[in-house]
Amino acid sequence: MADQSLDTIRIDIDEVDAQIQALINQRAKLAAQVRQAKGDLDQASAYYRPDREAQVLRKVIERNQGDDEGLNDSVMLRVFREIMSACLAQQEPMRIAYLGPEGTFTQQAVYRQFGHSVSAIAQPSIEDVFLQVQAAEVDFGVVPVENSTQGIVSHTLDMFLHSDIKIAAEVELRIHQHLLTHVKSLDQIQRVYAHQQSLAQCKHWLAANLPNAELIGVSSNAEAARRVRQMDDAAAIAGRHAAEVYSLPVLFGNIEDHVDNTTRFLVLGRSLLPSSGDDKATLLVAGSDGPGALFKMLEPLSRHGVNMSRIESRPSRQGRWDYVFFIDVDGHHRPCTRGRGHVVPSLHHRPQPAR
Repeated sequence: MADQSLDTIRIDIDEVDAQIQALINQRAKLAAQVRQAKGDLDQASAYYRPDREAQVLRKVIERNQGDDEGLNDSVMLRVFREIMSACLAQQEPMRIAYLGPEGTFTQQAVYRQFGHSVSAIAQPSIEDVFLQVQAAEVDFGVVPVENSTQGIVSHTLDMFLHSDIKIAAEVELRIHQHLLTHVKSLDQIQRVYAHQQSLAQCKHWLAANLPNAELIGVSSNAEAARRVRQMDDAAAIAGRHAAEVYSLPVLFGNIEDHVDNTTRFLVLGRSLLPSSGDDKATLLVAGSDGPGALFKMLEPLSRHGVNMSRIESRPSRQGRWDYVFFIDVDGHHRPCTRGRGHVVPSLHHRPQPAR
């Protein structure tokens, strides 16, 4: 009786699978019709609308009624992200530049934002990502901008001072650090390789578990994993994706000191995009020095009811002790009839990331 019931369940699963497959193909055909309706455009990026994608993914969360036996919001978002990515890439996958090498958290952010049906192209530096986007060699770029425990990535902000690049979207990625090594026990590890920020994010764990190991900073965690894969007395701190790329076992997982360790990434584009209905804008502001100068910059935001969520100062490089301010506000550079849209004179904007 139990076997018969199991066979019935499997038949039901096969029927559902067939329906899912048919619906995915139907969606792909509709996506192709959208592309045809837009006509021949110069680049694949012209067909990508992160504002529309953000709206679709918010609807996915609103519709999701997964109970204890269903899929939670995070898993459902990943499924739909991949479906949308595959549909968009039917004719020509988008080219996405990111801060490499292969196996970095920035590459994970690419797949979080665009799905796996894109061509992810590693770049050796943040500057190279900006240059690739500016020269239209790629459709978009992805770079880190802030870590919740280590603060701002200053080089990313500085690149905006002399660039026309716009912010198309924002990605938040929960960062799990793992100890990758071929050795079987901690007492065999003499050196630990990692990016300086990752060493800082794991300093208490390292002090408690590897107090005598030499800590060596390298350009990225992926580079650390690449080096350690040929060593029998060293370990790397990196993500699980790097462990897979470089075939390194995980000796200890989640060794970061703070459980909410999160990094924000920016998606770089060449043009401003329409509102998603729930947007964030970044203003790049400069003014003459003097008493009340910063107040004069910020007072119009308060007067017009625009919420400021962050302010960061950077040297302008135009003179000694001369600064510009990066200000994040809730809103969009164009009027919006729904959600939290405001009219603000922004240089950059991005849809709020789905969580």
